[in-house]
Amino acid sequence: MLIVRVPAWLTETNAYIVASEPGGLAVVVDAPPEPEMIGAVVAEHGLAVVGIMLTHGHIDHTGGSGVLAASTGASVYVHPDDDFLTMHPSRQLEAMFGMIPPGSYELPDRFERLEDGQVLDLAGLRFEVRHTPGHTPGHCCFLLADQETLFSGDQLFAGSIGRTDLPGGSMPDLMRSMAEKVTVLPGGTRVLPGHGPETTIQREIEMNPFLG
Repeated sequence: MLIVRVPAWLTETNAYIVASEPGGLAVVVDAPPEPEMIGAVVAEHGLAVVGIMLTHGHIDHTGGSGVLAASTGASVYVHPDDDFLTMHPSRQLEAMFGMIPPGSYELPDRFERLEDGQVLDLAGLRFEVRHTPGHTPGHCCFLLADQETLFSGDQLFAGSIGRTDLPGGSMPDLMRSMAEKVTVLPGGTRVLPGHGPETTIQREIEMNPFLG
């Protein structure tokens, strides 16, 4: 099993390149607006990207998906409840920065739609989709159950949780999602977040001040 974390762009957003082995097929989880960084790691390991899975519609997680999809032919997956974000990258950038900073923001030709409980068989891996609204309405976490690994996006971080003060955010929804879809996982589950270092479910239950 190969999982490579690639922190990228102004926000140090984690993209993850996931494959059963070097030289095979791969999935990218989240695509910050520096797709060339992801492409370099993909090439280094001799991988062929067949899927790009977006945890949510914020531009720091989606901006590179169009270029990456065009260069690889991979399908791009996102939850439709985040269309109001995903489809309007320039609007997000203006709200965040008051300008359009350097980066790649090209949209894919089309999106494949995610739904709660869906299982995606990609690159020889089985990803379970867990719809976890709160940070955004369409936020999803992706679980590799056989590997006890959760890609948590901006739902859960080491020592923190996703912010809910942005458009579409809801603290009650985030905490409900946490209780129903995330902290119910086995304590040893590896958590790979959208920002910062990895952690485990048990560590966060015991030490995260937002989960006490």
